[in-house]
Amino acid sequence: MPGSIITLTDAAATRVKALMAKADKPVMGLRVGIKSRGCSGLMYAVEYAEDQRDYEEVVEDKGVRIFVDPAATMFIIGSEMDYKEEKFESGFVFNNPNEKGRCGCGESFHI
Repeated sequence: MPGSIITLTDAAATRVKALMAKADKPVMGLRVGIKSRGCSGLMYAVEYAEDQRDYEEVVEDKGVRIFVDPAATMFIIGSEMDYKEEKFESGFVFNNPNEKGRCGCGESFHI
């Protein structure tokens, strides 16, 4: 979806669907935001979205909904959300063209 705030890979969409199916409460999708944390200053935050909040952008891609926190939009615009599963860790990975660098452990980034 060119021009979208965020796009999802097939792996990310599959994982979002699996997480939604396991949720304790009905959820509409996942919310993506940014928190001020980590040694580089910013970290991605992903949580269940039970409702749509004021001013959130809603991205529908590959059959799932991603709610983008309005405070995060300028940091993640043009990003791709992927899901990686490796031997010792698994999780969502963001390929963000706005990033200027990451910390050594890869948990945080700066713009």
